Amino acid sequence: MVNVGLTGGIGSGKSEVSKRLAAYGAVVIDSDLIAREVVEPGTPGLAAVVAEFGEDVLAADGTLDRPKLGALVFSDRERLAALNAIVHPLVGARAAELAASAAGSGAVLVNDVPLLAETKAKTAYDLVVVVDTSPETQVDRLVRLRGMTEQDARARMAAQATREERLAIADVVIDNDGPIEALEPQVRALWKRLTGEEPAAGA
Repeated sequence: MVNVGLTGGIGSGKSEVSKRLAAYGAVVIDSDLIAREVVEPGTPGLAAVVAEFGEDVLAADGTLDRPKLGALVFSDRERLAALNAIVHPLVGARAAELAASAAGSGAVLVNDVPLLAETKAKTAYDLVVVVDTSPETQVDRLVRLRGMTEQDARARMAAQATREERLAIADVVIDNDGPIEALEPQVRALWKRLTGEEPAAGA
């Protein structure tokens, strides 16, 4: 099994790369999805978040109000660190369970980890792939595609590692600053490097 760490800043298009690798046959462990699972209603994770930030971070239906929590933490590094201290260990434990279930299958295991550079976890992977874009492209996508204000977009970006910090841990860099058509040849080349094979037709 090849154990890959895939990362990139918010708005970089990392999820698009992850989706294409999954279509080729990779087993993808998505930390963003796991992060949602571990704070679902009734979980110890959500209870810990409420204990730290108060019941105001809950929506009327008892789920986590992510926009409200985001407004609290993304402009305050100490509050963000407190949230990460709750969520990161839970995500790590669940990801380890999923990885163990895939072990021995000969699969390409892709760990989609937005905060890989921040958590200093490079040594956990055989190969680290960074999806890279310019900060200007990130802001444009976050405003145009996700409906953020420019201020919110820049606050989210500032809460993550810098572009330089991500590139410093990269074994492979996928340039996603251009049109979507330029992405596919790079993902195909990565898959061939990981497996020694071209993706199956129609993948």
